Amino acid sequence: MRNDAVHQSQFVYLNGCSTPVLSRLAYTTAEPFTVALAFRIEPGEWVEWEFARDLLITGLTEPAGIGDVRVRPDLSLDEGILVLELESPDGYAVVELGRDDVARFVQATTEFVAPGAESEHLDLDSLIADLTAARP
Repeated sequence: MRNDAVHQSQFVYLNGCSTPVLSRLAYTTAEPFTVALAFRIEPGEWVEWEFARDLLITGLTEPAGIGDVRVRPDLSLDEGILVLELESPDGYAVVELGRDDVARFVQATTEFVAPGAESEHLDLDSLIADLTAARP
């Protein structure tokens, strides 16, 4: 594992599914504004969503997000659960994550990059080079 990255795996529940699914949260200082949540759909194959770390931080204590990704504590049923809603043209999913596990992950990311200090870690020259290299 990189020394500027955080990875955490846990089993999560997808709406309507009684069997837990292996998931992986990931963060790297190379993309300081972003976290990635991936779900293993079969051995060696993952589906990944990337979204703002701030959304995850806020969602630990109150509803956050108005777009394709929404995060909120599940205060009505179980305070130990964090609810993540994912929406795309291909479908909609509700994921239940362990709130304490996510809080530990978020804390580990803030030890690398404090909230509000993300732009100090962003390499704009590399980002621009990546974006322009992808164009024909």
